[in-house]
Amino acid sequence: MNPVWFDKLESEFEKPYFEKLWSEVGDAYEKSTCFPPKRMIFEAFNQCDWKNLKVVIIGQDPYHGMGEAHGLSFSVPDGTKIPPSLRNIFKELNEDLGTELPIFGSLERWASQGVLLLNAGLTVEKDKANSHKNLDWNRFTDAVIELINHEKEGVVFMLWGNFAQKKGGKIDPEKHLILQSGHPSPMSANQGKWFGNKHFSLANKYLRKRKVKAVKW
Repeated sequence: MNPVWFDKLESEFEKPYFEKLWSEVGDAYEKSTCFPPKRMIFEAFNQCDWKNLKVVIIGQDPYHGMGEAHGLSFSVPDGTKIPPSLRNIFKELNEDLGTELPIFGSLERWASQGVLLLNAGLTVEKDKANSHKNLDWNRFTDAVIELINHEKEGVVFMLWGNFAQKKGGKIDPEKHLILQSGHPSPMSANQGKWFGNKHFSLANKYLRKRKVKAVKW
C-alpha cells in the first residue's frame, strides 16, 4: 500500500479484527480463485494520492468475473468488456459533460487525479457476487471513510444507490459535498434513478469554487 495511506491506517491494521480479516482473506485466496489479484487488493490507495484526494466513489464489492477486478471500484482493465454499470456511468458522463464515450473501461485516469475508487468490500470469490460479505471489510472501509471525513475538508462523496448512501451516512455535509443518486446498474438506471444526476459537473463546480483543480472525467 502507498506509504502515506499506510501511515494513516496503520493503527487500523494493528487491530485484532483486521488481523483476523487478513488471515481469512489469505485462506480464501488459497482455497479458491478470488479477485482482484492479491497484490491489487489495496490498489485504490496506490492509485490515488492522499494529498491530492478530491473525490470518493463508493462501490459495493469487486467484479467477480475473470480478469475484471483490478482494485478500483467500477473500473476494469483496458481491453476488458465494459460492464453494464460502467457503461451507464460513461453514458451519464457523456450527457453531463459532452465527453466522448470511452472504448476502454479503466478508471485509472480518474484515480491519478485524486479520485478514490473505494469498494466497501475489497475481495470476492470468482463468479460469486458479494461472497466475502461476511469478512470484516466493511469495518475497515468504514474506518477509511471516517478518516477522510475527519482529516480532510472539501471532498466530494458520490454515493450511488442505497448501499453507498448507507455507507456514507456519517459523512459531515458541512465539511464535504455529498452527491446521491440511484445506482448506475441497468435495473436502477432504467427506473430513472441514475441518468440526469449530473454528478460529474456538480463535482467540478464545487472543486472550482474551492479553487481546486477540476477532474478531467
